[in-house]
Amino acid sequence: MSSVIPDGYERLLIEPFYGSLGTIRPDNTVQVSPMWFLYDGDTIRFTHTTKRAKYRNLQANPSMSLAVFDPEEEYSYIEVRGRLLEVIPDPTGAFYVVLGKRYGNPDQKPPRDSLDRVILVMSIEHTAHQ
Repeated sequence: MSSVIPDGYERLLIEPFYGSLGTIRPDNTVQVSPMWFLYDGDTIRFTHTTKRAKYRNLQANPSMSLAVFDPEEEYSYIEVRGRLLEVIPDPTGAFYVVLGKRYGNPDQKPPRDSLDRVILVMSIEHTAHQ
């Protein structure tokens, strides 16, 4: 477990809860989107494509922030702040399938846009929580 994750909050990253991923647009405004993710204890990984704004945002500014809310306690959340560490090509959509299964679809198939798929790897540098 990352030493940055406070005691009792790692569950929000381990359970298949949706996260809200924020990136910075070129005009310095924030773009936030719901995202599937996988926490591995040191980084957070997302599936995405090279054709969308969030990918372009991260190419210009690697800053990222993920907020995950506890569905059982409406005011409990963790925000993880970090940056884009790596972009891994995923032209078969294999990681999309992994995440689809994690989020409840045992029959998840690769998406039609698999050729443009990448895995975004986020560092874990700071957190805020309640």
